[in-house]
Amino acid sequence: MAHVTFQDQYFRIPPVTRVYTTACVITTILTHLDLVTAFQLYYNPRLIFYHFQVWRILTTFLFFGSFGFNFLFNLIFTYRYCRMLEENQYHGRTADFVFMFLIGGLLMAVVGVFVQILFLGQAFTIMLVYIWARRNPLVRMNFFGLFNFQAPYLPWVLLGFSLLLGNPIAVDVLGIAVGHIYYYLEDVFPHQRGGFRILKTPWIL
Repeated sequence: MAHVTFQDQYFRIPPVTRVYTTACVITTILTHLDLVTAFQLYYNPRLIFYHFQVWRILTTFLFFGSFGFNFLFNLIFTYRYCRMLEENQYHGRTADFVFMFLIGGLLMAVVGVFVQILFLGQAFTIMLVYIWARRNPLVRMNFFGLFNFQAPYLPWVLLGFSLLLGNPIAVDVLGIAVGHIYYYLEDVFPHQRGGFRILKTPWIL
C-alpha cells in the first residue's frame, strides 16, 4: 500500500476549497505572529473607497479570529461544506463555483456598507452551509450527538448555537439571507413558470 503524504492529501483537495481555506489559515498565522493586525484586515468601506485599502474587501472573508474554538469551528465547517459543494454540485464546474463565491461576497460587501459587521468570513461559511443544506434535503444530520434533524435545518441550528454561546446573530442571519438569495436565483427561479437563469457565469472565468 503506497504511503500517502500530507502533500498528496493537500493537493487532493479541490482547488477553490484548497485556496480559500489555505488563505484563511495563513491570515490567522500572520495575525498570530503579529505580522499584521486585525485592524488592517476588517471591512471598512470608508477606508476602501477613500483611502484605497482595497485588500480589505478580501481579508474580511479570511479572518475568523485568533486561534481558538471559534477559529477551528469556522474553519472546519468552511472546509467541509465548501469541499462537498465543489466535489458534488460543482464537480467539473470550477468557474461556476468561483462565480458563486463572487456573488455571495458581493452581496455581503454591499450589506456590510449599512451594518456594523467587521469580518464577513463567518457569514460566508453560513452561506456555504445554507446552499449545501438546501441542495441535500434528505441528508440526516447529528449535532454533537445531541439530536438529529434534516440538512435544511442545519443553518438554523448553527444560529441557535450562536445564541446559546451569547454571540451576535447578525452574522448568521446575513449568511442565511445571502445563501437563500443565491439558492433562489440559481435553483428555484429558473425552474418556475416564466423563469430563466439570472446568474450566468461570465466567460472570462
